[in-house]
Amino acid sequence: MSEDATVPRIAIYVDADACPVKDEVYRVAARYGLHVYVVSNSVLNLPREPWIERVVVGDRFDAADDWIAERAGRGAIVVTADVPLASRCVKAGAVALAPNGKAFTDSSVGLALATRNLMQELREAGAITGGPKPFSPKDRSAFLGALDRAVVRLRRDLGI
Repeated sequence: MSEDATVPRIAIYVDADACPVKDEVYRVAARYGLHVYVVSNSVLNLPREPWIERVVVGDRFDAADDWIAERAGRGAIVVTADVPLASRCVKAGAVALAPNGKAFTDSSVGLALATRNLMQELREAGAITGGPKPFSPKDRSAFLGALDRAVVRLRRDLGI
């Protein structure tokens, strides 16, 4: 069976430097035969699979975000905790998921950006000293389910 170049392909883009769910991404991608781009500012150890591609963008500010955002669109799933990157990707038509399984959508990304900006201002003013809650097994499980559902939905929407 030859591949039809007109049929959109699903690819997963991982904002990888601090991503705690890379192994879960690899599991889901292997199950569905998807290509994964692991984008980082430095070399990371990755499984040696032909469908996992390492992309090292250098240390320029937002280099990984820019690389991902330039390629995100219909058929792309972006895994990131970076709200501004998620916003750019959603606006381009991609599916964006946080490592805890929360989906960024057209309706939720504006609020997420506003909350992020408010929290940043509060931290800069010294009002907040704590960070996010620790990543848990429940978060990992929620991400795995969300990614699987996103792939199934995209396959259906793209007619794959």
